[in-house]
Amino acid sequence: MKKTMLATLTIVTALAMAGCGTANTANTSPQTDEGTSKIKVYTTLYPLEYAAKRIAGEYADVANIVPAGVEPHDFEPTAKDMVALSSADLFIYNGSGFEAWVDNAVKGMDKNKTTVVNTTEGLSLLEAAGGHDHDHGHEGEAAEAGHDDHKEGSGAQGHGEHKEGSEAQGHEEHKQDAAAATGSTEEHAHEHEHDHGGTDPHVWLDPTMLKAQAEKIKSALVEKDKAHAEAYEKNYQQLAADLDQLDKDFADMVSKSSKKEFMVAHSAFAYLAKRYGLEQVAISGIDPADEPSPSEMKELVEHVKEHNISYVLFETLASPKVAEVIAKEAGVQTGTLNPLEGLTEEEAKAGKDYLSIMKDNLEMLRAALK
Repeated sequence: MKKTMLATLTIVTALAMAGCGTANTANTSPQTDEGTSKIKVYTTLYPLEYAAKRIAGEYADVANIVPAGVEPHDFEPTAKDMVALSSADLFIYNGSGFEAWVDNAVKGMDKNKTTVVNTTEGLSLLEAAGGHDHDHGHEGEAAEAGHDDHKEGSGAQGHGEHKEGSEAQGHEEHKQDAAAATGSTEEHAHEHEHDHGGTDPHVWLDPTMLKAQAEKIKSALVEKDKAHAEAYEKNYQQLAADLDQLDKDFADMVSKSSKKEFMVAHSAFAYLAKRYGLEQVAISGIDPADEPSPSEMKELVEHVKEHNISYVLFETLASPKVAEVIAKEAGVQTGTLNPLEGLTEEEAKAGKDYLSIMKDNLEMLRAALK
């Protein structure tokens, strides 16, 4: 509560200060080759920054408000950040409760200057899963018509039907037993689910969902800068083609894999699992800071052994400690599955981007699903 109040006070103070500085920043806007000022775009999440840069090209300055190497779940904007946001032409955020500070920030923005884009508005979102949960490929409905077309004939439907039977019932009984033994952990997980508005925000890990977010970004750029609408449309189409190919590559890989279940550090991969008919077993809930109790740790180790899971997958911006302990106890390997909530400083310096990291994720899953 104190942290939230402090963040709110910082935002209000910064926005009050920003009124004096906005005019000066407008006079120093970079110029395009045509001599006109570039529009300023701020994003709250790396995949949105990637999409915005791809679409905007040379006609906008795009920056992510969360620095490289910072876990976005823990991010709170500084007064300097808020002054920068007050000069934005476009402010693009993920929505679905992911950025807890955004609501207060948006309230203080000058809507005549800054267009605010909630990129998950209107999308079909999944419910947030707690820790030590099983996210099935059949949960929820497709975010867009046709998203599941490629799964017909690939075995995804049969996989979903099987899970709706005895396996799904067993999973539910298993979760009820764990909840009874670890009431405080379950309550803590629900607190974090509430922070996310009860929905899973990690939509960008389904390439088709990021494509839908990118289309919203394109539309906002066109509305703000009609002079370059043709360029924005062309760039969007190129990005959409890349995402369509990535989607096809994942579908092809999964169709040739013998397993459909993978274990991850926190439940960031429900949209990816849903898209390709996979099952995510998560050590922690939506927030990677949530940790399982000792009894849950024991159950996870047993689950790895019983289900012949060969990898326990952790991520880049959160501690791998728990995943490493489970892997060691179960006698299996560890690997990295990147939720792309942000780039590490090393990834940024190496020129990694959304596409290259998602291809790395594809290869890691290929190994884990053998």
